[in-house]
Amino acid sequence: MPQSEYNVSEVPGLTVPVVTGAGSVQNVGVLAVQHGGHRALVVTDAGVAKAGHADVVRDHLRAAGLEAEIYSNVHENPTTDDVHACVEPARAMHADILVAVGGGSSLDTAKGCNFIFTNGGRMQDYRGVDKASQPMLPFIAVPTTAGTGSECQRFALISDPDTHQKMACGDVKALARVAILDPVLTCTQPPFVAACTGMDAVSHAVETAVTNVSTDESLALSHEAFRLLIRNLPLVVSDPDDLAARAAVQMGAALAGSAIERSMLGGAHSAANPLTAHYDIPHGQAVGLMLSHVVTFNGEDGETSQRYASLAGGSGQEDPASTLNRCLGELMDILGLHRPLETFGLERKNIGVLATESADQWTARFNPRPLTAGDFERFYESAF
Repeated sequence: MPQSEYNVSEVPGLTVPVVTGAGSVQNVGVLAVQHGGHRALVVTDAGVAKAGHADVVRDHLRAAGLEAEIYSNVHENPTTDDVHACVEPARAMHADILVAVGGGSSLDTAKGCNFIFTNGGRMQDYRGVDKASQPMLPFIAVPTTAGTGSECQRFALISDPDTHQKMACGDVKALARVAILDPVLTCTQPPFVAACTGMDAVSHAVETAVTNVSTDESLALSHEAFRLLIRNLPLVVSDPDDLAARAAVQMGAALAGSAIERSMLGGAHSAANPLTAHYDIPHGQAVGLMLSHVVTFNGEDGETSQRYASLAGGSGQEDPASTLNRCLGELMDILGLHRPLETFGLERKNIGVLATESADQWTARFNPRPLTAGDFERFYESAF
């Protein structure tokens, strides 16, 4: 397929070029060739493989003349062990391009694999930013969920199985060369997964809008992401066949992911990660449950309050944090994600441990108001 038959969109602010539209996954082969690929490892999970998406991608790659194999053992919230397991088939086939098909876990595993395959060592060696000294393989992201925005981020979020902490391993060389946003691929998401991933994207838009390192550019991305998500995510839930709404949510997630690249995240993500690590609460649900408590806390700061007001609007009769929380609460109800933390098996005696771990999370340092373990204890108590 000649290049003129597909469009690589350059939306202002997006960190990665994107190919959009129903059926756009058919372009994966020509894109892989364009980026120098001959031997492609398709990285995915068992559920996406069962849905047939990985086979479709592999077949398009092969039709374009590439050797292509599927690795489908990605697990949710990947650990360092998952990354090293993915490196083995990449080495066996001498892969020269990686194609991730799936949600954030598949994309992060592929990015983690890229670090180890090209630079050696362990994932712990790449915690932080720009620790890779050698070039990395070209990488194509094909998300089948709309939430993490990992397709537009340089970071791989990989859990350390010993500490239960997520390590953010980022390098500009790990960015996807192109992302394919095909809304048809999201139609196989179970409704609960669509709700969780969508809420994750909303939380990205909210948190990136107020971090202490945000910029005018990141703020513009956050606002557009929030607008697309808050309007269209309920439509995806009420009418799963609405491809226009699904495409809008996909773009919102990509914009919010690009905002993370410029602005990072804050306290809600810091509080959510220990909940996922210890109680297997889906990340999007966990961050959604903690977000309102962090918004209330941050809203006590004048500048942050003004940013919340700009993000959510409102009648003028409520303070900005309350206006935003009302909007978020209505969305959580629509998505069916509201639950007290105690219903997940959390006991009050464990709140102190969770709070300490939250305060040690990398994203906590970017919250607009400084956070202590005591603050996180109050968040958990409020959500209990």
